[in-house]
Amino acid sequence: MDNPYRPYPVRIDEIEIATEDKSLKTFKFVFLNEEDGEKFSHRAGQFAELSIPGKGEIPIGIASSPTEKGFVKFTVFKTGVVTSYLHNMKVGDIMGIRGPLGNSYPWDKLEGKNLVIIGGGFAFTTLRASIVYMLDPANRSKFGKIDVVYGARSPGMLLYRDELFEWERRDDINMHITVDGTDDPTWGYNVGFVPTIVEQKAPKASPETYAIVCGPPIMIKFTQPALEKLGYGDEQIIMSLENRMKCGIGMCGRCNIGKELVCKDGPVFTLKELNRTPREY
Repeated sequence: MDNPYRPYPVRIDEIEIATEDKSLKTFKFVFLNEEDGEKFSHRAGQFAELSIPGKGEIPIGIASSPTEKGFVKFTVFKTGVVTSYLHNMKVGDIMGIRGPLGNSYPWDKLEGKNLVIIGGGFAFTTLRASIVYMLDPANRSKFGKIDVVYGARSPGMLLYRDELFEWERRDDINMHITVDGTDDPTWGYNVGFVPTIVEQKAPKASPETYAIVCGPPIMIKFTQPALEKLGYGDEQIIMSLENRMKCGIGMCGRCNIGKELVCKDGPVFTLKELNRTPREY
């Protein structure tokens, strides 16, 4: 971006209710200026600031893959002033996007490797972008075996349900979908917390296998020992701390973990890198 403080103008092109309680919506944006869309060249794992004049801005992980052209997607949890206002906006409304920001998952390093994707709740956004990126016909041969463990509180709180079950039917990705609990007798997938399913279903570590973890802090905390039991080293565990993102360019200083600024040095870190910081994440 020429000016990191100036958002690109975008139009809401589509709005989809993402969960049964309507607390999450997925917004599809198109850039008003084609050249802005070309400048917004992101990698899976990055985030951006959604900006509403007179209301403020909010950092959100980019849910669309770089392979999906002509638009950009974000799934937004209704939780504050900006997100509540956004949830009340309509198709055709104009707002802004500032970014892309932060680093991404280390795709160059991960080529040729097996990947275990682990996500929980509404933090699955950048993982959705990653899965779409890896499954693109131009990219699938660059990666080995792909396992996904994704969980939510209940079936109705799972994001991207149609895509989840479409991926589950494929033979080039292993989906392990889980919920904390359900009274639905037709539920045919796992029941249990994400760390438990990781320990039960994820492949054991090998030198060619890496795990990408993104979720609420409590899930991250208990997923680490599950991966360690499976033999994953600290360099093989890659985590996104997107819940700590703030201004996006390292100016406000509110996202720091020790000397690291999550929005500038991250939000993606290996566990080895995080072990050198205070355990505040």
